Amino acid sequence: MNDWNTSATSSASVLRSATALSITPMRGILACAPPMREVLRAAGTMGAVTAPRRPGLLTDLGAAALALVLVGIAGWLGLWQYDAWQAQRTAEARDLTDVAPVPLTDVMGSNDPFPGQDVGRPVELSGEWIDGGFWVRDRTLGDRDGFWAVAPLQVDEAAVLVVRGWAEEPDPTLLAATGTADVTGWLQAPEGSLVTDDDANDDVFPEIRVADAVQRVDVDLYSAYAVSQTPEDGLEAAELEALPNPSRFTGIRNLLYAVEWWVFGAFAAFIWWRWRQDATAPVPLAVDG
Repeated sequence: MNDWNTSATSSASVLRSATALSITPMRGILACAPPMREVLRAAGTMGAVTAPRRPGLLTDLGAAALALVLVGIAGWLGLWQYDAWQAQRTAEARDLTDVAPVPLTDVMGSNDPFPGQDVGRPVELSGEWIDGGFWVRDRTLGDRDGFWAVAPLQVDEAAVLVVRGWAEEPDPTLLAATGTADVTGWLQAPEGSLVTDDDANDDVFPEIRVADAVQRVDVDLYSAYAVSQTPEDGLEAAELEALPNPSRFTGIRNLLYAVEWWVFGAFAAFIWWRWRQDATAPVPLAVDG
């Protein structure tokens, strides 16, 4: 019996010794290791501890709906302005030479700029010929070079320059025009390519320029001229100049408005996208310490 007690005591002592030996190194390791909060704080320097975030459903849907409405309105307004730009260019380039004539006063007033959309339109003029006529050089009729005979026709308080016909050579008797007249002619825009006049004192001009012609008359001039459909006696019918291509600046304001609306729509979409990014960005978690 004593032997058995001695053996049990000895075994217990050995077990305690082994346990102590196994725990002692672990205590040393734990003693050397930094506290857990220090580990978490260090981890924060390597990568933030975050949690996902999502805006409320109504807020999210409301913001998306508002963005869609703004983008849709801006896109529609941009297309509207773009169509207006195209319509103005089409109107300026269309051929109106065969439409029914209308009174000049229905197309433009004496102080109005030339209506580009009505170039080539037949107009009716009624008035009285006044002094101040001139020739325009370098005008062709078929394959022949010649001159246009131009005279001002006073309509109410202003006058309109009228191309009365074509001649091979300037003739003062053909240039003279007196009395009243009813004229139907094709409406044209004043010329102005800045061609130099070789002799400012003669009756021959390089172009039909209102700024030059107004110095020869005592009344205001319309910002247009008409090519008579019926030539005067001794003159041949002048050929209507080819219809000009639309100016690059025709309707440019509408085109710029269209671009402005589209930029606004793109900006609204960007604002919504930016808000969505910020609203769903993960939230950093605070570490107690």
